[in-house]
Amino acid sequence: MELAVLQKDMIAAMKAKDKPRKDAISSLVSAVKKAAIDGGCRDDIPASLVDQVILKELKSAKEQIDTCPDERTDLRAEYQLRYDVISEYAPKQMDEDEVRAYISEKFSAELATGNKGVIMKAVMAEMKGKADGKLINKVVAELCK
Repeated sequence: MELAVLQKDMIAAMKAKDKPRKDAISSLVSAVKKAAIDGGCRDDIPASLVDQVILKELKSAKEQIDTCPDERTDLRAEYQLRYDVISEYAPKQMDEDEVRAYISEKFSAELATGNKGVIMKAVMAEMKGKADGKLINKVVAELCK
């Protein structure tokens, strides 16, 4: 995902007077710019950094939904809308079968050791952002048995 796409969509939401959508996209743009400044790439923001920030914000929005009290339906609806908008921009994640096939194919040498720590270190370095870390951990644990 490119930052320019987010900015263009934010402007479109402003013109459409869709405040909740504009706010959600605006928070993404702000988070990306902050991460770029922290990473020292303020002027040339790579798409990988944008994707990484989007996934982080998506996880944060999911946690807000999960921790919201049941009686606060107004807040829950607001958090859900934010989550839905952010998920539109999130990169596609691999499912469990794709993760298992990828690990079995690419990391057969590490799997042969049976050392989960070594396997996770190698796998996470290459699969970060392509699949959920909990899912990768689960698949690696099953493959180590």
